[in-house]
Amino acid sequence: MPGPIQSIERAAAVLRLLASGARQMGVAELARALELPKPTVHGILRTLQLVGFVEQSPDTGKYQLGAALFHIGSSYLDGNELRTRALNWSDSLASRSMESVRIGTLHENQVLVVHHVFRPDNSRQVLEVGALLPSHASALGKVLLADDPVGLSFADDEPLKAYTAATITDLDRLSDTLEQVRQRGWASDVEELVDGEVSLAAPIRDRRTVTVGAVGISGPVERLCDEKKLPRTELVSYVREAARSISRELGAIPW
Repeated sequence: MPGPIQSIERAAAVLRLLASGARQMGVAELARALELPKPTVHGILRTLQLVGFVEQSPDTGKYQLGAALFHIGSSYLDGNELRTRALNWSDSLASRSMESVRIGTLHENQVLVVHHVFRPDNSRQVLEVGALLPSHASALGKVLLADDPVGLSFADDEPLKAYTAATITDLDRLSDTLEQVRQRGWASDVEELVDGEVSLAAPIRDRRTVTVGAVGISGPVERLCDEKKLPRTELVSYVREAARSISRELGAIPW
């Protein structure tokens, strides 16, 4: 049998490195990380750019994963193990909370919604599977950022966008918030993304105890919060229970 093709191995290594980070990377940075000559890395990047697998920022000259990879990835959402294992528990969470449920993973500094359960009433709703949410202004995103090794490094290159008056855009304050999320095991956003809307979320972990996703509910502030605008404790419990159940489905040790 013929051996592996070195150029494909190197291209795969470039893609894995870009996928593992939370920021754009330059040729020199990639070359150092992969211990390859800069001309070699530059040639790989040019080829990947031609097929749409990477994109180059016109402002910084740095590279990130391209839209073509996103479309390839989104084609397997229906078969995604996280979504499959979460189906029953997300339906149950929607029934218990009477709110809509979303499950998300990190994708290029944002939250990719891989599963969405409608609020169990007769109101008009829009399916959000495939939607991207800002990680710093959503409960799902805060959960994922809190357990991500590179966390807020993407904010080194660009300021955090304010979506409402309540959005946290100060890095120090957001870092403190993420530390609180790590300690208590859940996150919230109270009108930080949409005025009048609240979301609650908790981490989903696999058998390695790695956070592979987050599950949460969202709804109007008057239903999800008390009179002090604090998240209702019973709804937080429902979300955390669902996250633990999905984690057990993925092989995590019960806690």
